[in-house]
Amino acid sequence: MQSSNQAGSRTWGLNRYSYGALIGAVIGLTGGILALLLTVGGPIVAFGALFGVMAGLYVLSNVSAALYGVILITALLPFGTLPFKIGITPTFLDMALGAFVLVYAMQWMTGRRQGFRLTPVHALVGLYVMWLLLAFALGLRYAPPTSAIIRQFAETLLSIAMVFILGDLIRDPQTLRRLVIAVMLAIGVQAIIAIVLYVLPDQTAEQILVRLARFGYPNGGVIRFIEDDPNGIERAIGTWVDPNALGGVLAISAAMIAPQVFARKPVLPYRWMTIGLMGIILLALLLTFSRASMLAIGISLLVVGLFRGYRKYLLLLGLALIVILALPQTRSYIELFVQAFTGADRSTQMRLGEYSDSLELISKNPVVGVGFTGTPAIDLYTNVASMYLIMANQIGLVGVAIYGVMIIGVLIYGWRARLVVYDNPLLESLHLGYHAALVAALINATADLYFFRLDFQASILSFWMVIALALASSRLALEAHELTVAKPD
Repeated sequence: MQSSNQAGSRTWGLNRYSYGALIGAVIGLTGGILALLLTVGGPIVAFGALFGVMAGLYVLSNVSAALYGVILITALLPFGTLPFKIGITPTFLDMALGAFVLVYAMQWMTGRRQGFRLTPVHALVGLYVMWLLLAFALGLRYAPPTSAIIRQFAETLLSIAMVFILGDLIRDPQTLRRLVIAVMLAIGVQAIIAIVLYVLPDQTAEQILVRLARFGYPNGGVIRFIEDDPNGIERAIGTWVDPNALGGVLAISAAMIAPQVFARKPVLPYRWMTIGLMGIILLALLLTFSRASMLAIGISLLVVGLFRGYRKYLLLLGLALIVILALPQTRSYIELFVQAFTGADRSTQMRLGEYSDSLELISKNPVVGVGFTGTPAIDLYTNVASMYLIMANQIGLVGVAIYGVMIIGVLIYGWRARLVVYDNPLLESLHLGYHAALVAALINATADLYFFRLDFQASILSFWMVIALALASSRLALEAHELTVAKPD
């Protein structure tokens, strides 16, 4: 017995020394890395790296935190990349989305999640994905893919996969409520950033934005103007680089929040907070001078007012229209819309030229399009300022038809749920908000391409998350109704 105790004591002593050496090595390695970051990148980079590691460890242990991280990165740093290369240069959004999917998959592998939740519309989403893969494969005959295109196409598929993942993850109205709050806060911060940068002197705003160059942002020429005329009207961009892309995400976010203003059971405890956030977001949207986005939010607010009988919304819209038409300060805005509908300004004329070229390309490749890697001739191009036309260019008219059927399926499924969702005051406003956001995105897409263009992954992810949330809210409403009907008297 004594010899056994002595052996155990010696073993513990060795383990204790080994553990001490290991902990010391880890502390020394951490200190060395921080010292290197302080020397090379400065205190901001060092603190950011330390905070990022700590946040990453927490995110990998909590699926909700991982999802909120995706929302935060999408809203605030949509184009941010690592300041160094590891073979490729992943974006912050790539890492956030990858962490979320990893945590979600781990829940399945460990048995913490069971019973995958789907809707009939998910079959149409799957069909659309298969057509994208076919169009990508057939398009390789025109040009080989670059590493950037392969990565962006994979990111697009992952964004579409969020329709399945979120559809399964969201199993109660409270989860939908927390997601709306996360969107409200994240987009509210982005709107404040956009407004502050807009009111600052151009040189100061440029200096601030150029600091993001180490994270993959442009290192100059960031401030945007109407028709790129430095002597013209400035456009708000925030950290989204492009005013039209920012306008699109602000429009769908405002439409998502809109029902909360007059909701019977709003998600925020004080209604004035909702009204304040809505006002900030609408002001930032106004300053983008994105005509497609303004039209989108106008129509989506009209939908909210009509479909839930919010007469107050209809009254406010009428008053807003009168003010816009009457105030001299908004005359330039009205002129921009008149020029757009009459084709009088240069940007609209350029778009009309793009539309003409796009129709020519579609006529030559009507079924499956030309894919994502190249075109049959050097004088042909696929980028055109309309999501539906760029889709027809790249995935053909059949692909657009599949997409259209899928969207109709989402709206019909939502219409079925509309008939039963009124019994749940919380779910009612959420359901309406997600579908109003979808309407805003579809309207915005008529004159912008960012919800489909591969190098605008944050916009693509925003669109497919709206699809996912609309389907999830409809499914929850129908499931709750079925449970109520199934209960015995």
